[in-house]
Order: sequence, then C-alpha cells, then structure tokens
Amino acid sequence: MFGRALTRARYGTWLIRVDQYRAIRARHYSTMMERGSGTQDSLPLAGYRVLDMTRVLAGPYCTQILGDLGAEVIKIEHPTRGDDTRAWGPPYATYKEGSGHEGPGESAYFLAVNRNKKSLGLSFQHPEGVEVLHKLAAKCDILVENYLPGSLKKYGMDFETIRKINPGLIYASITGYGQTGPYSQRAGYDVMVEAEFGLMHITGNRDGPPVKVGVAVTDLTTGLYTSNSIMAALLSRAKTGCGQHIDVALSDCQTATLANIASSCLISGKRDSGRWGTAHPSIVPYKSFKTKDGDVLFGGGNDRLFGILCDGLGRPEWKTDPKYSINSNRVANRTELEDEIEKVSVQKTTQEWLEIFEGKGMPYAAVNDVHDSLHHEHSKARNMVVELEHEQCGPIKMVNTPVKYSESTPGVRTAPPTLGQHTDEVLSGLLGLGNSEVAALKEKGAVR
Repeated sequence: MFGRALTRARYGTWLIRVDQYRAIRARHYSTMMERGSGTQDSLPLAGYRVLDMTRVLAGPYCTQILGDLGAEVIKIEHPTRGDDTRAWGPPYATYKEGSGHEGPGESAYFLAVNRNKKSLGLSFQHPEGVEVLHKLAAKCDILVENYLPGSLKKYGMDFETIRKINPGLIYASITGYGQTGPYSQRAGYDVMVEAEFGLMHITGNRDGPPVKVGVAVTDLTTGLYTSNSIMAALLSRAKTGCGQHIDVALSDCQTATLANIASSCLISGKRDSGRWGTAHPSIVPYKSFKTKDGDVLFGGGNDRLFGILCDGLGRPEWKTDPKYSINSNRVANRTELEDEIEKVSVQKTTQEWLEIFEGKGMPYAAVNDVHDSLHHEHSKARNMVVELEHEQCGPIKMVNTPVKYSESTPGVRTAPPTLGQHTDEVLSGLLGLGNSEVAALKEKGAVR
C-alpha cells in the first residue's frame, strides 16, 4: 500500500497535466489493443498513428522512418495525381499481368520512401475531404505536412485549427525556409538550399565548379531531424499532455550540417577554403587515387598512419623525408606527394590494394558505384537490402532500415501502397463510415 502511494506521488511530480496525459495514453493503448498482439507491437512506435500530408522526399522520408519504427502511417495523396514522385521515372517496377493497374508501374523514386504506409486518395478542394481530415487528425498522434506556410489555413488544416480538435497532436511542418523569415514564402527544393546555404560551394573538385551532392542530402537530413524532433515531442507530451508545433526548414538543417566547416568560419572569421574533391584541407594524404581499374581512397590521418601507407606502397623512405615526415609538411607539399602516390597506385588494381592494406590499421576503401555498394559483402551481412512482395508488381528489392535494435526488429513490413489502396480501409475501419457514405465521397471526387 505504501509503495503504491509513493509511486502515485512520484508519478504526480512527473505530470503537469495529468488529465490530458491520461486521455492521450488511453487512446494510445486502445489503438494498440485494436490492432491485436504480434511482432509489430514490440516496435518502438507501435500504437502511434501518423497523418502524413507530405510528398516528394524530406517529408515522406521522415514518415517512413516513423513507419519503420512501428507507427501506423496514413499517407494523404491527391486522388488523381498522387505524390509527385509517382511520375518520377523511369525506372518503374512494372505491374504484373492481371493486376488491374494501367501505366508503366510504380516509380523507383516513390518506392524508396513510402513503405509501411497506407494510401488515402483525398482532395482538399471538397469540404467533405477536409471533414475527413479533421476526423483523422482527431485520431492521430502526429501530423506531418510540407506545404508553404499558411497554405493549409484556408482548408482548416493549420496548426491553430487542428490543435483545437486534438490538443495532444504533434504537428510538424517541413518547408524550404521555415515559418518565419524573409524567405519563408519561397518554395524550397534541395538543390536550391544546397546552393544558397553553403553546401554546394564546398562540394566538387578543387579547380572545378560547385556541384550538388549526388543524392538530395539536405532533404534527407531534414527528414532525419524532423523524425528525431517528433520523437522528442512525444516524450515531452508524455510529461505535459500537450502537443506542439515543430517548424523544420531545409535551410536551417543545411546550415546545421555544415558542422566543423561552419565552426571554422565562425571561429576564424574567414571564408571557407572552398572545394577539395575527395581530399581534406588539413590532412595529407586523405583522398582517392587512381588504380589500374578504378579508384581507392587512402586516409593517412596522422604520421603513424602515413608510415603504414608508405610501407604498403613500397616507399618507406617517405617516412623520413623532411618534406613528408610530419603532416604540416605534407600539407605544404600536397600536390607533389599526391602525384607521387598516384604514380604508385595506378600500378595495381583496386582489389590488390585492398588486400595489401587489409588488417594494417590504416583507413582505406574502394570507391564503389551504387550497384556495387548494394551488393557489397558487408551490406549483405548487415541485411541492408531486403526483398518483399508487392501485390501489384511482384517481388521488389528495397534498402532496409539501417539501425539495429536488441529487443525489436524495425524494417519493411508492407510494400509502398498504390494510389488510394487503403481508402476504404481507413474510412470504414478507422472512421467508421458506412459503404454508402464512402461511395458518396468517391462519387463527389472527395476521395479515391
């Protein structure tokens, strides 16, 4: 009895708004019970529901992470076009014969960031569609959207409106430049933000023009920041009972991920040193070198590692050469040393160099293309590519979620949905609409 009283007392100190918190948790556990037991319930976000009003990359990448971790993700798509990336092909996973679907298939781009989701085709233009969204928002823990600031207000889907419907909702807005500031009304895409906020200036060959990163890395880091912030907000809600608005901008995330380069500029007061290709501004050698059949990267990050490199290259005399013996001198004689290393590296294949430096303790790596990376022995050992059955396209391969957990196995449970695949399930099963009500909404074009 005393123990129970003590537990209640401690519990009370943790909770600021107990009534709201209990209501949220009751709904959360009710949702889990509705879904029944099974392996999904062991996932970290099992029992949480996400209303996904995003498209293209940053938003869908964020919500896919939440889905991989066990959340139920309901993706809202335009009833005829769907997510923009559905048309971003080739390549496509072609439809199976007799699937009932027309067209080239499901685009590889869309498939990359929309697994573990349910698709609901819905139009904001119809009041009935907005009414459906309000009902869904009332039953969700998280809402993620990536429209221009203020765009959703005319549909009654802005944060201030939705928080009245569901005070515990975590509402995350992903935009190019944020909800405030002089650029807030600009449409922001990854490549523009890479250019405007420094990344493009430091990417590319030393004497070449600025280039974008090969993958839309600003979108991806923004998706990661957003998913992390959502989970932090869920922890906050567990203490306060309150949801909150999360304002995430590609421009801010890009600035934050400049990391040590930004710090160097701030501390020194000087401009960055520009593009270095695969090299490092203050460590030599630390770059890729040509081989007989490709490229290999050597990382002589300190004098000891440089000595290992010299021995492996068959040039032990470089270790005591005054021009190369310490890093500062190697930096001063960068061009000469790198040229000398490449005269040696081109004499063997990449694989031969990998075998020479195996187990020597020096960082080194082959420069692989994406195909070889996906079929790399280490990628296979880490289960980074999985195959699953797509109902309309047959077997498809996907990149797996990267993080391994000791007590659960997040990953690919369901294939990315076709447009409107789950409309009936969501409207009938979750919102309790009858068949005739669903049919009427479809007839009006409010849903697909």
